[in-house]
Amino acid sequence: MKKPKPQPGLPSREQVMRFIADSPGAIGKREIAKHFGLHGAEKIALKALLKDMTDEGLVDMAPGRAFHKHGGLPRVTVLRVAAIEGDAVWAVPDRWEGAGPPPRLRVMEKGRRSALGVGERILARTEERGNGHVAHPMKTLQSSAELVIGVLVADTGPGGKPMTWLRPADKRARFDFAVGDMGDAAIGDLVRAELTGRGPATKAKVIERIGDPFAPKALSMIAIARHEIPHVFGAETLAEAETGAKLPLTPDGREDLRDLPIVAIDPIDARDHDDAVWAAPDEDAGNKGGFRAIVAIADVSFYVRPDGALDREARRRGNSVYFPDRVVPMLPETLSAGVCSLKAGEDRAAMACHLVIDRHGKVTSWRFTRALVRLRANIAYEHAQAAYDKSTSPRRKPGPQAVGQDASDPSLRWDDDIIPALQNLWACWALLAKARAARSPLDLDLPERQVILDEAGGIAEIRVRERLDSMRLIEDYMIAANVAAAKALEAKKSPVMYRIHEPPSREKLVSLKEYLETFDQSFALGQVITPAVFNRLIDGFSEDDRLPEIMQAILRSQTQAYYGPANAGHFGLALGSYAHFTSPIRRYADLIVHRALVDGYRLEVPGKAKDLPARTGLGEADAKGLSRIGEAISALERRAMEAERETIDRYVAAYLANKTGEIVAARITGVQPFGFFATVDGLGGDGLVPVSTLGNERFFYDEAARSLDSEHGRVSYTVGQRLDLRLMEANPVSGALRFELPDAPEGGFRNRPVRRDGAKKDKAGKHMVGKRGRPANIKHKGKRR
Repeated sequence: MKKPKPQPGLPSREQVMRFIADSPGAIGKREIAKHFGLHGAEKIALKALLKDMTDEGLVDMAPGRAFHKHGGLPRVTVLRVAAIEGDAVWAVPDRWEGAGPPPRLRVMEKGRRSALGVGERILARTEERGNGHVAHPMKTLQSSAELVIGVLVADTGPGGKPMTWLRPADKRARFDFAVGDMGDAAIGDLVRAELTGRGPATKAKVIERIGDPFAPKALSMIAIARHEIPHVFGAETLAEAETGAKLPLTPDGREDLRDLPIVAIDPIDARDHDDAVWAAPDEDAGNKGGFRAIVAIADVSFYVRPDGALDREARRRGNSVYFPDRVVPMLPETLSAGVCSLKAGEDRAAMACHLVIDRHGKVTSWRFTRALVRLRANIAYEHAQAAYDKSTSPRRKPGPQAVGQDASDPSLRWDDDIIPALQNLWACWALLAKARAARSPLDLDLPERQVILDEAGGIAEIRVRERLDSMRLIEDYMIAANVAAAKALEAKKSPVMYRIHEPPSREKLVSLKEYLETFDQSFALGQVITPAVFNRLIDGFSEDDRLPEIMQAILRSQTQAYYGPANAGHFGLALGSYAHFTSPIRRYADLIVHRALVDGYRLEVPGKAKDLPARTGLGEADAKGLSRIGEAISALERRAMEAERETIDRYVAAYLANKTGEIVAARITGVQPFGFFATVDGLGGDGLVPVSTLGNERFFYDEAARSLDSEHGRVSYTVGQRLDLRLMEANPVSGALRFELPDAPEGGFRNRPVRRDGAKKDKAGKHMVGKRGRPANIKHKGKRR
């Protein structure tokens, strides 16, 4: 349908967007027409313009026919209270049709604290604050049915009567709910249920059976359901993937790199292989001591064309989500584990980043081509490290066994040129590492938990993943290619989807300063804050067992990275321009960068097929919509990270479920007025130690020091403190743990110390905590409604 021509006086799309963004109240067609002085036919044209802008995704229409910026929140909207965490009340939009997950808003209540309850609906005015939003309640609305994800369990109710309960999958949930209607579900099933009624009369009605989350290799189903992660591909998407996989792969328009010993070095349990590397000493006399390197990345843009069904689904997912028991891929396996996965001995389409590196480790030039590659080997990090170490050992003997090969293991049977290729990669990396050390990026060596499953899907082991030089090597090659992609597009004046990490805010730095003062460590706010400042701080605690807590505090002070077209640099990596280029199989942002490179370097290649769009570049529409795309995929990335973290916690809880009652070594990770949180050494997983179990003394909560101190100074519980705790509960459904002190009496202490509402601070700034009654913001697991 042909769009109507703009009428005289009709505002442009940019003017309408600016007016909506700058207006404090709800904006409808009437307000827009009045602001721009439109009358008669101009109003009709405005209606058509707003429809077009809605169809194009530039604006959304909120309930009540008010417009707001796409992906944002209306100025006034209906919210539903999703969680209450201590003093904080959090809400989400009651209706959300954005591309990413719904935003969480801090509700700024007036008067009595916690007047609102989980599930209640409010009409609120929203306000941007920092990197998020806050909500100012206007009035409470009639409650609608709340949907809860949980597992059905059998237990007793009042009077010992057998009952079915819904145990929520959210560890912040305070209650199990009595089930009034199970539908076709059975005990142990993961379900979606509707809550009706209020208070003790609340009942759960099962509206959807999702499956058995405790079946082998299925615990991730809880996170998939709770976060509504798309995990089933539609028929149209699968058909397009099959069509794309059959595209003929020829050298036409591609650089033939099949003779080079390019290798992929990945985790031993990698599900896909989208990057490979090669390096060799530079023969150019003008670059003595330097290297040439190639970072070859799967050419996903050749198979996933803009505006096709595959592209729409990839954008809806934003990224792949990795769980211990499965991966929810961004692309169907025909592509992600098939033709787009770089496998040894098979011809693959690649986007090649050619780098020239001088003897100081500086990347002096780069170029990008579409290429044809045939990898020599897919090598696990551990095998690459072992092979390189053995090849450089002074005691090695001639022959293939001396360089790490094992004839009995197919994964270690490589061509003769693999070991020289690894040695060249390490030699070139030594230069890149030198340059990295010179710019001093943020060096937070935080442990990564790894869940190892056996063949039956049971938990064989949970351990901290070892950091090897082979991992750092690949990381530095990928960073070099990512920087080159950003600078190459800047040089072409092409649109760039940057990976942005802004410096810490002053508020977070003030909080960090106050925390460090509890360690008698000064932190000057007036200095220029760079990653090197934090690195020096870390070095100062290198021999201190409190180093993990210091690094966690520094991590909390950082802003969250995001995607967008307006460059603000990458603070953590100490880089001025940075874009994700190296993982287009699993990140939509990287696919956007590949398409921009296709346009900027004119890299279109033959490869047309019926029912597939011909173009593989970015195109004008997406180039103009990078801001909107960046907002959506940033939110989807946060959703994936939260889902992955929650699932690891559930596996930890499942692993510990048969160890309840045992004493475990733990470390305090957080302190609140209602108790402290601790994690099991070497395993992770946070659990609460309720203040009710700490003793009969009154306790004081010191917010700056993040500690709970007894009245007479006999006991103090502080972030970072190590202690033995008794594991009282491990709930695989929510991932929640609960601990008590080893000598706590059964049922807790009688006059348990709690922080009362309206508690004042003493002269030292500590919250005084009363002795009477149950704290209003504590509900123990197992509490029933």
